[in-house]
Amino acid sequence: MKFLIVILSLLSCFLGGSQIEKYTCNNLKINDERPHYGLKYYQSNKVVYTSYLLNKKGKIKRVGGNPVLTIFTGLLSDSGEISNEELLDIDPKEDIAHITSATFSNDGKHLYLTTHYNANDKPKGRFKVTNFTIKVGEYIEGKGWTDFTVLPFCIPRYSYGHPAFSADGKTLYFIANIRDGKQTTKGKSDIFKVNVLEDNTFSKPENLGAKVNSYSREMFPFMGADHTLYFSSDRPNGFGGFDLYSSKMNPDGTFEKAKKMPQPINSVKDDISVVLNATNKSGYIASKRLKGKGDDDIYYVTFE
Repeated sequence: MKFLIVILSLLSCFLGGSQIEKYTCNNLKINDERPHYGLKYYQSNKVVYTSYLLNKKGKIKRVGGNPVLTIFTGLLSDSGEISNEELLDIDPKEDIAHITSATFSNDGKHLYLTTHYNANDKPKGRFKVTNFTIKVGEYIEGKGWTDFTVLPFCIPRYSYGHPAFSADGKTLYFIANIRDGKQTTKGKSDIFKVNVLEDNTFSKPENLGAKVNSYSREMFPFMGADHTLYFSSDRPNGFGGFDLYSSKMNPDGTFEKAKKMPQPINSVKDDISVVLNATNKSGYIASKRLKGKGDDDIYYVTFE
């Protein structure tokens, strides 16, 4: 499905204030009845994204009656299509069976996953087994991505997810439901950040504050090369369900009040994530908008 939409001054607030007259939005060939979302750029010509795992018969694999989410890689074409889809090579001994999102460190040496605790890293004492956490692993030839450990700032009684790095790799953004002093989450989930230190350790999580977060759910942060934070939220006064928002980061690291992106970047259905290339000339959105192929679909967007 391909459609061309003309946008005049409506998008003057989008993409750093550039005057965009039109864009094209293509529903990708990889989309089907399964969800496809959480796309991130990987290396110079690849992406990773989340979808359901298929069994040997090509059917959706289920555990306990529930579909299994996992991570796929794909090769980018000049037209923005994704081909050569493959499962991300994760060491089966890691026992990582349910992955909702993933990203790579800027040097490509480390893989960050949103997943549950398992027998390899189960916390001591009581904790909520449905909580998500963020794990990091490395690639070893012959094993795949392996040696995963839970990030040190992830506290088992809270849930963490959707990691995304800044363009320089020095800041990691993520969502969480932390309830602790000044960092208490306003809604069901807020966007936080940590500094990535030189010795591969991290600072304490910092809530991005009321100009970004709301009393609803914030999801899928992405920091653009122009220092604009993009994310989704189901806060009131949206177009419907989750909508995409943007917030410009100031030179001092504070953020301007988040703005809802206009239609038809947003739709009356769930619009859950957006990523843009380094020039802000193209990118991808994940949306459950009308006339899609099934569940969440990935759309390739180019701006003129």
